[in-house]
Amino acid sequence: MAAQALPPPRKLLDQVRDTLRRKHYSLRTEQAYVDWIKRFILFHDKRHPNEMGSAEIEAFLTHLAVDEDVAASTQNQAYSALLFLFREVLQKEFSFPPQALRAKKPKRLPTVLTRDEVQQVFAHLSGLYLLMARLLYGSGLRLMECLRLRVKDIDFHYRTITVRDAKGEQDRITILPESLIEPLQDHLRIVKRTHEEDLAKGYGAVYLPYALERKYPHANKEWGWQYVFPAHRLSVDPRNGIVRRHHLDESGLQKAIRQAARLAGISKPVSPHTLRHCFASHLLEAHYDIRTVQELLGHKDVRTTMVYTHVLQRGGLAVRSPLDE
Repeated sequence: MAAQALPPPRKLLDQVRDTLRRKHYSLRTEQAYVDWIKRFILFHDKRHPNEMGSAEIEAFLTHLAVDEDVAASTQNQAYSALLFLFREVLQKEFSFPPQALRAKKPKRLPTVLTRDEVQQVFAHLSGLYLLMARLLYGSGLRLMECLRLRVKDIDFHYRTITVRDAKGEQDRITILPESLIEPLQDHLRIVKRTHEEDLAKGYGAVYLPYALERKYPHANKEWGWQYVFPAHRLSVDPRNGIVRRHHLDESGLQKAIRQAARLAGISKPVSPHTLRHCFASHLLEAHYDIRTVQELLGHKDVRTTMVYTHVLQRGGLAVRSPLDE
């Protein structure tokens, strides 16, 4: 009996994808890491990473900083991708602490709008984007936390929102503004009709994380698991080819808020994340305890929350200028 031929070894980038998925990294992170690893290999004339090490990583990161003038956060993302490749996929360690290659991020204060400016931005939004923007400001959600909300995560009775698997893979509870209860309920009635139409056409299954689809085979079609802000059309899941309705893409709200800020005549740089900064700053301005705000934001360290106390200071370090005396 002839020996059965062994399957060919998996290509490197396929091994990277397999490892990322096994460790439950998001699709967004997977795409970014694979792209950085490709760029690293091409930069070194298509040499296999098994033949490279710390010196090649340092050369690539230096190229990004010096020749391409990328931001520290971009350089650190490339660093994290390469660290993942060598440690998790190739099982290689370094001769010196690779932490030394991490770029130092500049300390910047967040942009915060006044309450009046927030309302001016809202005045130039409408429909779904207005609802989402109000939710970001009223609950302190990050943009992707808002887009990934499931129906079951909103508790109208207790006026709370449960944010699942947030930054750092932590769950937290934040507030649901009373003024958004009726608009959200109206919105969900429309979403439910769309879901029922999808089910009637043989679709209606939503993506479930961490192999929950295998554990609960019918949960992906249940109403509670559907996205609060589903996409306008069905699409093909790039990981498995299944046709399903994903959540809205973040670019739509990003563009809408930037345009609303321009129309409102606000010269500050405004993005969806600015509304989260406003949520924190305005709560502290209203004399809520910083620990409470920390919990609502999901910050691990209160020092992260304390940056908003600097934003609230009037003048340099809250000092009154002698010119104003």
